[in-house]
Amino acid sequence: MIIGNGILANALIPYDRDDIIFFASGVSNSLETRNSEFEREITLLQTTLEKNANKKLVYFSTCSIYDSSKTQSPYVLHKLNIESKIVQDFENFAIFRIGNAIGKGGNPNTLINFLKNSIESRTKIWVHKNAGRSIIGVNDIALFINLHLNSINKKIINLSYPHQFAPIDIVFSLEKYLGRKACYEIINEGDFYDIEFEKLIYDYFENISATKYLDKTIALYI
Repeated sequence: MIIGNGILANALIPYDRDDIIFFASGVSNSLETRNSEFEREITLLQTTLEKNANKKLVYFSTCSIYDSSKTQSPYVLHKLNIESKIVQDFENFAIFRIGNAIGKGGNPNTLINFLKNSIESRTKIWVHKNAGRSIIGVNDIALFINLHLNSINKKIINLSYPHQFAPIDIVFSLEKYLGRKACYEIINEGDFYDIEFEKLIYDYFENISATKYLDKTIALYI
């Protein structure tokens, strides 16, 4: 069963199973601060688990947990709270900490949608020179989980392309496929953060370079 109706939930439809709870619903805006939104996700998750105690839970968290600039953000604290106090108390679970998910449509506040909309509207972007961003296409999320879910039990997996992209490279790729120039200024801010990946992740992406993956993913969804 799939809980949710966003880009990730839609990507999971071909792999839907009666014995799995794919919890792809919840707070989608990483800048969210309203407690009511966090409580809504908690209530939905708890209600779902109470009704499906015999199933395996797949919960989607975030790689932003590793970003030192976001460790005290309400969104990150909310995700860590759910991981430790709800999901890991469930009988059978798998937690996937996701990078910036890229898909068609979806939340306008995601990194790629924000940059895309800014370029299309000629809105000025401030690009962090020293930052790194992890990305992954939603179809890769769904396919990887389908391939490996049976072997991932009571475990946390970081799921993203195993390379951090400079924001300016993401802007350049978007310019290429949108056919227009971005209005931006590079500022000396941001930092890269370490994410540890399982061998399964490296194996999944072994045949595609970072540059090709970025361009392929942007081209596919934009």
